[in-house]
Amino acid sequence: MRPPILNPLFASLSALPGIGPKAEKLFARLLARDGEPPRVIDLMFHLPSGFVDRRNQPKLSEVVPDTVVTVAVTVDRHRPPPPHRTRVPYNIETHDDTNTLTITYFNARQDYLQKLFPEGETRYVSGTATLYDGGLQMVHPDRVVDAAGFKKLPLIDPVYPLTEGLHPNQVRKALDLALARVPKLPEWQDQAWLTRNAYPSFADALRSIHRPATPDELRPESTAWSRLAYDEILASQLALALLRAHMRGRAGRGSASEGRLRARITAALPYALTPSQQRATADIVADLAQPQRMLRLLHGDVGSGKTVVALLAAATVIEAGRQAALMAPTEILARQHLSSIAPLAAAAGIRVAILTGRERGRERADILAALAAGDIDLLVGTHALFQEDVAFADLALAVVDEQHRFGVHQRLALARKGDAVDLLVLTATPIPRTLVLTYFGDMDVSELREKPAGRQGVDTRTVPLSRLAEVIDAVARALDEGRRVYWVCPLVAESESVDLAAAEERYRALKQRFGDAVDLVHGRMRGGDKDRVMERFATGATRLLVATTVIEVGVDVPEASVMVIEHAERFGLAQLHQLRGRIGRGAERSTCLLLYRAPLGAAAKSRLAILRETDDGFRIAEEDLRLRGEGDVLGTRQSGMPGFHIARIEVHGKLLAAARDDAALMLARDATLQSPRGSALRDLLYLFARDEAIRLLGAG
Repeated sequence: MRPPILNPLFASLSALPGIGPKAEKLFARLLARDGEPPRVIDLMFHLPSGFVDRRNQPKLSEVVPDTVVTVAVTVDRHRPPPPHRTRVPYNIETHDDTNTLTITYFNARQDYLQKLFPEGETRYVSGTATLYDGGLQMVHPDRVVDAAGFKKLPLIDPVYPLTEGLHPNQVRKALDLALARVPKLPEWQDQAWLTRNAYPSFADALRSIHRPATPDELRPESTAWSRLAYDEILASQLALALLRAHMRGRAGRGSASEGRLRARITAALPYALTPSQQRATADIVADLAQPQRMLRLLHGDVGSGKTVVALLAAATVIEAGRQAALMAPTEILARQHLSSIAPLAAAAGIRVAILTGRERGRERADILAALAAGDIDLLVGTHALFQEDVAFADLALAVVDEQHRFGVHQRLALARKGDAVDLLVLTATPIPRTLVLTYFGDMDVSELREKPAGRQGVDTRTVPLSRLAEVIDAVARALDEGRRVYWVCPLVAESESVDLAAAEERYRALKQRFGDAVDLVHGRMRGGDKDRVMERFATGATRLLVATTVIEVGVDVPEASVMVIEHAERFGLAQLHQLRGRIGRGAERSTCLLLYRAPLGAAAKSRLAILRETDDGFRIAEEDLRLRGEGDVLGTRQSGMPGFHIARIEVHGKLLAAARDDAALMLARDATLQSPRGSALRDLLYLFARDEAIRLLGAG
């Protein structure tokens, strides 16, 4: 139950005067509430992106075009459009003693504007001044007031991100009403910490940011913004600590084994395990033998051999007579795992099956029956693994690949498929240390730093799109030499259909030149069709594969040694590194050509330069975080993982360790959050949508 004191903040925005159904829809779009009614708290956490400074009021002759200004002008005359010419603008001519200004409105009511701008009177107008036809113009000013109104105007006026159809004044009015509803909440922060950092209260921090007295109050480094950022980080760390305590608190079942199956797998490998693979395996085997449940994150560079470590972990519980599951985010990746695991599992006598959306009817029923009877040791699959009718005989280990595409709910859902299931999470994106703390604070961490022996370096070059014909000639030479080539098409927008159109267009053009050697794979194809395309490419039946980013993760064709990435400037650093990781897997030297449209912006230039310099995924991940921020690095902009509204990792990352320690100390003293501060912290978890963690307090 949400504490009643928070009800004013969780009320619908439509409860505020002046917000009808139309405005509510616009606010829902602005606040990313996807079909849910927007709430007062959502508006409170919609922070300004800039401000208008009215402390300096220039004369018209001093106005710099294309800037937001506040000027005092005398109204000369109105020039309404001719009757029935609705597209012609309504102009109001004004002046001060140095110059003239035309104020322009479209589709405006004449009676309203004549009241707003009485001829002969002075008005203070605020908005963006531009040059039009040689004169100063302001279209739809943000503010128009008389002298008395100007005295009441805030001199520092925050500017908010908007959505089409929503006026800044609507946001300001709604915020005025919302700020009046913020209740006096019990303090959840440690008093000594508040004093040391000179943090205001939660309510005062919100007021300071939304109604600042100076521009400094709107900087993320300000005490008000830092206070709210620390609140958000603490809520996140407390939720992770509660999840960890919940998972660890439920008794585990140790799965100890002598390692016979592991020895058979390592003997069947064509290479020796790297030192970090050996360390990670030893850590996991030790965890699995404990009576507490394992919660471990395994992250490493592209091609560092996470799947083998996951298989060795599975072999440990299988030798102890139990079962394991490996869950991947896409069918292509699940089948890729199966093909790389199958020969090693066969060598060790491990019975493996796959379950995705494609297994239906009799085939699916047979798999489920064998699983429930204990005749399958390791089940590989997609989200299909945690559907209700999937029952294991005795699931001991759940391996979740590409964790950031699954939420905590799914992590828990798979773990509930057995009694005290151990959890191993894999990600092929090396994660910067600050983000490991942020998103995986409930887990122990293993890193795979080296690549297995025999992996080739990749020669990475940048080429402007103006040299496209030369690149196609180079691809022709590679194909003549019998090499296999990926051609990755641009990320046009966050729209699969637009990306697909770009891929199909490139496929048609290359097919004209290379005929049946060319194939196409994209995310909208049926699973079976995708598999057949990948199979043709893997066997060499086709040798030039045009693809969208569907091949980004897990696709393994060692014979592919050339990659062309079209419009590389549109991709993130980590994504480019992932794509490049699809080559350099075999004995041949490999080349990656990054095609870009000139001129490059500063950020794109930095990304491509880093990629040319290094193939160290851990360094690339840190650079990516510096350039783009945490949501993009983890792919959360696309996959809906809860990023931060208020905290900016690049500014507030230094608060992470303190929040983690604070959460751990609090739970050590008050594990069920019953003390006065514990009760206030429950409010905090609700405010920042981490209340799912509160339910864990009552769960066994």
